[in-house]
Amino acid sequence: MSLVLVVSLLMLNACQDPMKSVSPDFAFQGETMGTTYSVKYHDAAKRSHKKAIDSLLVAINQDLSTYIDDSHISVFNKKETRTHKGTPHFNKVFMKAKEIYQKTDGAFDPTVMPLVNYWGFGYTPKKPVTEVDEAKVKELMNSVGFDKIVAPKFGVYAKLNEGTQLDFSAIAKGYGVDVIADFLDGKSIESYMVEIGGEVRTKGKNPRGEWWLMGINTPSEDASTRDLQAKVQLQNKALATSGNYRNFHEVNGKKYAHTINPKTGFPEANTLLSASIFANDCMTADAYATACMVMGIDPAFELVNSNPNLEGYFIYSDDTGNMQVKKTKGLEQFLIGE
Repeated sequence: MSLVLVVSLLMLNACQDPMKSVSPDFAFQGETMGTTYSVKYHDAAKRSHKKAIDSLLVAINQDLSTYIDDSHISVFNKKETRTHKGTPHFNKVFMKAKEIYQKTDGAFDPTVMPLVNYWGFGYTPKKPVTEVDEAKVKELMNSVGFDKIVAPKFGVYAKLNEGTQLDFSAIAKGYGVDVIADFLDGKSIESYMVEIGGEVRTKGKNPRGEWWLMGINTPSEDASTRDLQAKVQLQNKALATSGNYRNFHEVNGKKYAHTINPKTGFPEANTLLSASIFANDCMTADAYATACMVMGIDPAFELVNSNPNLEGYFIYSDDTGNMQVKKTKGLEQFLIGE
């Protein structure tokens, strides 16, 4: 998957009545992971943590970005690397990815990296496939599968196939959000909003004494970032959204989306347009959102609805091509407008 997920969350706090506008003590933005980040928080001690947060994000990128040639994940992905010693960031993401791989029956599988590159969405030059080579896809599938990576001891990983590669882009932004949130927790900050590329986690209430307000975009190629399908308030939760409607290649009138199905080797084409997942941590929400896009509306809804730690807001296309919404029961506590 691309480091920039195609569905973003529009931060709505600035859209309130200007007469009631109250600014957080600190609000700053920057660039990371091929996208942007935003942090807002209240701190009675008036401490700026931007420098420390930037340093954390640089370290995460150096471990997890496939676009940095000497990053830890890039070293792991080299064919000559058969065993690899992970870093703390790498280890945490690997373990969470393995957990969600198992819980989604392989729908979430970071070993799709060779296929992501083949279809023109990875770290290799971005160019669409003009003629699909099914034999090549089948060959690449031999390297796909999280079970092709074993850990003989904690923090050490061995590839059973030299062609196996990892792509943490569908979980890395969520992880980055969690690292910053945990950092702010460690500074005893009780009110914050942390966002990277649309993946977000909040704590406490905003400066107006209200829950942090977010928007879920309308999943359409023509929609702007201010075209909203729903408005939600986050109550000490994380939210991540994934979709296929903006990041795709079109060849001979056929669209190939960036979500690759690890079980078929092909870009997934189902009726699910976007999946917004609520969880206690952003890394979990991020990974499940991608898994849902692979699974499709009914299996995805069943998976999320059966997990007491998750809630989901799904936008899909019905048999007539009209946009429909399906949401888990517990979502009502977050939803304030559609």
